Amino acid sequence: MTSSSKHPDARSLLVLETHELSRRAGTMKEVHRTVPAPAGLGVEMIGVPEGSEIAVSVKLESVVEGIWVSGTAEVELTGECARCLRPLADEATLEMQELFYHPGRDAEEDASFVVDERIDLEPLLRDAVVLELPFTPVCRDDCAGLCVACGANLNDDPDHTHDEQIDPRWAALRDVTQN
Repeated sequence: MTSSSKHPDARSLLVLETHELSRRAGTMKEVHRTVPAPAGLGVEMIGVPEGSEIAVSVKLESVVEGIWVSGTAEVELTGECARCLRPLADEATLEMQELFYHPGRDAEEDASFVVDERIDLEPLLRDAVVLELPFTPVCRDDCAGLCVACGANLNDDPDHTHDEQIDPRWAALRDVTQN
């Protein structure tokens, strides 16, 4: 049993009832709701803050194999730039599509299933968010990052320089060549 085929918590706002759609191919319903973001929705450098509002708009369509879910989720993103470590804030609209198979249908091992005439959108939302997020987010395309010697933000001081650093093991040779 995969995580998407466990018994969904009916109290979760991301769990949708499909009773009126079940096994009646061609029927459809739309769902629009605002839900709090679950924990851990993102990657190390950027993600959706836990508890922030997610606007979910999905269409549930009954098909022979199960329930086809398609729609969008509007999320707020926060994180930090991978180059200069400044805070980032953005918004994104993510596309979601998934077929939730009726119980007893042949499906791949990682397929999602309708369980107790309910579907859980959390795994679908989690996949949509993680697949859309940049692995190394940047505050802007031309972000200069941090100075490797002292950590100064090169965006604030593009002319930032240091005197030539000499490896201390070779410093004695420099003294010999200057005499």
